[in-house]
Amino acid sequence: MAEVELALEAPPALRRRWHPLRVALRLPAGLTGAVLTLAAVAVAVGAHVIAPGDPFRLTGPPLLPPGGAYPMGTDDLGRDMFAAVVHGVRTSLLIVAGVTALSTLVGLVVGLTAGYHRGLVDSALMRLTEFVQVVPRFFLAVVAIALFGPGTERLVVLLGLTSWPLLARVVRAETASLRSTEFVLAAQASGAPALRIVLRHLLPNALPPLIVVIVLSASQVVLVEAGLAFLGLGDPELISLGGLAFNAQRFLRIAWWMAAFPGAAIGAVILGLNLLADGLNDALNPRRRAA
Repeated sequence: MAEVELALEAPPALRRRWHPLRVALRLPAGLTGAVLTLAAVAVAVGAHVIAPGDPFRLTGPPLLPPGGAYPMGTDDLGRDMFAAVVHGVRTSLLIVAGVTALSTLVGLVVGLTAGYHRGLVDSALMRLTEFVQVVPRFFLAVVAIALFGPGTERLVVLLGLTSWPLLARVVRAETASLRSTEFVLAAQASGAPALRIVLRHLLPNALPPLIVVIVLSASQVVLVEAGLAFLGLGDPELISLGGLAFNAQRFLRIAWWMAAFPGAAIGAVILGLNLLADGLNDALNPRRRAA
């Protein structure tokens, strides 16, 4: 029984692939990306501690430049820009978390099913993936918000259901390559059910390269959400970085800080995620590790 259990375990070479983050943190890009991403997450989690109170409340004179009690100045209504940016980061990361969770779930189900079963199932799921992939999700989001009104939940569902095709393709490719390995064949020969094989043997080994795609997809979600809010299609009940940039358009000549600080926050979050993805990609690339 012990011999059969050992035969079903993934080889050490594949299990070692679960340590890309440790390798990525030794690279300049990965370390910088991790620091920026963790800083953004810390700001989002501690938003009510860093900037307590309602970010919509009027706290001082309008269009006050940065300095003193207002390190990022105030907007045209007298609201504290520092509190607004902090809560805007929180809004962006909440949307990113929801979209990433939903798209990852759909991508895993489609990719694992297609890669393991192949044949007609694989062909049908890949055609569905291609159809969703060519749908312009930004303009689809614009149309949906115009028809049904703005709302964070609707935005998360819409972006989540249109962001999974690349994830599914990566999982499907990894699953198809692992399907013929010895430990999977041993599990099939021992009579293990397909669900057990997929969850215990294929999924853990397909996840590491998927992490890179998830992080890159998260940075795209930040940009899409900011773009929609910049067009005035964001949730009016939440502070958004894109909404702050949209509101700053009329005051670019007299209040540069209204656009500069939200724009810098958007850039920092996207840069952090992209650098982290680059570091993870380098850590997972055997050619670059050997160089």
